[in-house]
Amino acid sequence: MLPLWVYYVLGFPLLLGPLITVHELGHYLVGRWFGVQAEAFSIGFGKEIWGFTDKRGTRWKLSALPLGGYVQFKGDMNPASIPDTAAAEQVSAEERVGSFHHAALWKRALIVFAGPATNILVTLAIFASFFAFYGKPVPADADSQLTIAEFAETSPAREAGLRAGDRIVLVEGETMESFRDVQNAIMMYPGRTLDITVLRDGARETFAVTTESREVEDGFGNKSKIGLVGIQAAEAEMTYEPQGIVGSLGLAVDHSIGVVDMMITGVAQIFTGERSVQELGGPVKIAKFSGEQLSMGALAFTNFVALISLNLAFINLLPIPALDGGHLAFYAAEAVRRKPIGPRGTEVAYRAGVALVLALMVFVTINDLAGLPIFGN
Repeated sequence: MLPLWVYYVLGFPLLLGPLITVHELGHYLVGRWFGVQAEAFSIGFGKEIWGFTDKRGTRWKLSALPLGGYVQFKGDMNPASIPDTAAAEQVSAEERVGSFHHAALWKRALIVFAGPATNILVTLAIFASFFAFYGKPVPADADSQLTIAEFAETSPAREAGLRAGDRIVLVEGETMESFRDVQNAIMMYPGRTLDITVLRDGARETFAVTTESREVEDGFGNKSKIGLVGIQAAEAEMTYEPQGIVGSLGLAVDHSIGVVDMMITGVAQIFTGERSVQELGGPVKIAKFSGEQLSMGALAFTNFVALISLNLAFINLLPIPALDGGHLAFYAAEAVRRKPIGPRGTEVAYRAGVALVLALMVFVTINDLAGLPIFGN
């Protein structure tokens, strides 16, 4: 086996390179479909280190800072797609041809949405492939999986009144189909009081259980905080039901929605103080995790690619100016107002958005570095 640092070096570009490329290709291909001229297609930011210009006049290039990418369309002031409003008002009808900011509103919205949409499609394709190849995981005996067999030495569930032999049917009103569902419903809420409904002697009873907050560590030393209630299922064996293409796609959508729900929950908990900001990850942490997943094999790494692809889509769709979601928010306002936001307001908002994104990038990078072993953590 190769040293772990080799996987770190290989994992990061193998992860972000393709994901950034397909994201930007989404923008580029839909823009080209609508007749919008792309002046530059860059993987990375900053100084160009290699590139070429195609017959359509698009400059394809690799840039020095490999933390993203962009497609700069005709009429953009800069790679963040801030419109050059001063120039836009002076161009002739001929010069408007192929300009992004003179395209119809719905076309601009689709071009912007195409990037995150491509990342979502990548995620769905990976998850659907897993379900099609391996099948849908289902409990071999659902009743046994959901029946409490015993309790941990310290058990919030037992203290709340649950007993061995109780069959868990609901957690916070959500139907449980396997013990994995129970774990997923509880682990995201450390220190939170949850309503757990069980079937006891043929009748349903609901108990308020305050989860234990525990810090766990994986095999690579990564720490995370999870919620536990201290129960053990009577049965844990899973079987796999074969799935067709349509069934696999449906399962992939359901699984992706579950992942997004966990993302939103985690971010909300950071804002409310339930989780530490140290759990936020930036490029250093992504590089670390990508190398670790690559060291575990192709399947683990591919699953991680799907998760990060969905993360990229989620982050890009946030309504922050300079991100795709910020552009879409401006287009929504334009659709309601029947005219664009004024040049001054647009420029101020986009520059504030760029500053916010850069500040967040600096913060998470410092956060990542502070968590490295060389700093004593």
